Amino acid sequence: MQLNRNHYFAAGVVALLLGWQLRHVDSFVLNEKASTYLAQQFSEGPSVAAVGPDLRRFLMPTPQFRRTVRPPRWVGFSLLSLGGVLVLHSFAMRPAGGG
Repeated sequence: MQLNRNHYFAAGVVALLLGWQLRHVDSFVLNEKASTYLAQQFSEGPSVAAVGPDLRRFLMPTPQFRRTVRPPRWVGFSLLSLGGVLVLHSFAMRPAGGG
C-alpha cells in the first residue's frame, strides 16, 4: 500500500495532537492493570500479580499499585516537529485524485 496525501496529513495531525498533549501534561498515573502489566514486563517494583488467589486476598484489600509516568520534555517537542513536517509534506504532495 502506498501512502498518499491523506495518510500523511492524518499521521501529522495525530502526531501534532499527541505532542501538544505531552507538552501540557506533567505526568500520567496508570491504573492498576497497566501498572501490573509494566511490573511484569520489566520485573521491577512490587509485583501485584504475584499475590495468589487465596482467602486473604478476598478478606483483606490489597494496596493499590499505581505507576506514575513522567515523559521527558523533548518527546512533546519532537512529536510537534514531526507532526508539523508531515502536515506540510502532505500539502506539498499532489491530491489523491491525481489532479
